[in-house]
Amino acid sequence: MQPSTSPGVFLRGDRLFTVNPPSCQGTVVYGESLVCEDGVEYRSWNPYRSKLAAALVKRLPVSLSPSSVVLYLGAATGTTVSHVSDIVSGGVVYAVENAPLSMAKLLGMSKLRSNVIPIFDDAGHPDRYASLVPRVDVVYQDISQRNQAEIFVANLERFLKPDGFGVLMVKARSIDVALPPKQAYLRVGQVLAQRGWVVEKTMELGPFEKDHAVFLVRPQS
Repeated sequence: MQPSTSPGVFLRGDRLFTVNPPSCQGTVVYGESLVCEDGVEYRSWNPYRSKLAAALVKRLPVSLSPSSVVLYLGAATGTTVSHVSDIVSGGVVYAVENAPLSMAKLLGMSKLRSNVIPIFDDAGHPDRYASLVPRVDVVYQDISQRNQAEIFVANLERFLKPDGFGVLMVKARSIDVALPPKQAYLRVGQVLAQRGWVVEKTMELGPFEKDHAVFLVRPQS
């Protein structure tokens, strides 16, 4: 196993892995494979099941430190959340999800990961969980809504530290099914710029995800 350019993420050939924490030894979250080397158990990270993994395979320049505090919006059942939890082993992941069935699975996953704090709420209303979430190093969002850019900005403004960064996964068809994906991405970029955020990097996620792109943003200096 070789370290990748992203701390906490490892490579074997072209496959990504994160370290399974001691509390989760021998367990998987979504059917991923486990590999043990030199007494360390690694979990494979499938870029076809996780947009963040797809972005890292495509060399999105993001770095999560072991102590990072992350606000994760659109946690779903916890597939990607679990890998983020592995990476920020000494930090915290505040995982917001508003679908009851997904939350039930997220709660089950979090029982073995003490650094995951599930929050059953709507990411479109950050005021509702403001008392639970501190200032964070990273805001990550994967929500399929028409106003996904506006939701992202509202949470950035409320929670992100001045030296932090945001990662936005954009589903073009959720913004406007009739709009070509590149035009949808342009619209998102315009919203971010108008609200004072700097887009450092944008990339499409094909072939792993169709009509999806990732935006890496930071506050204006």
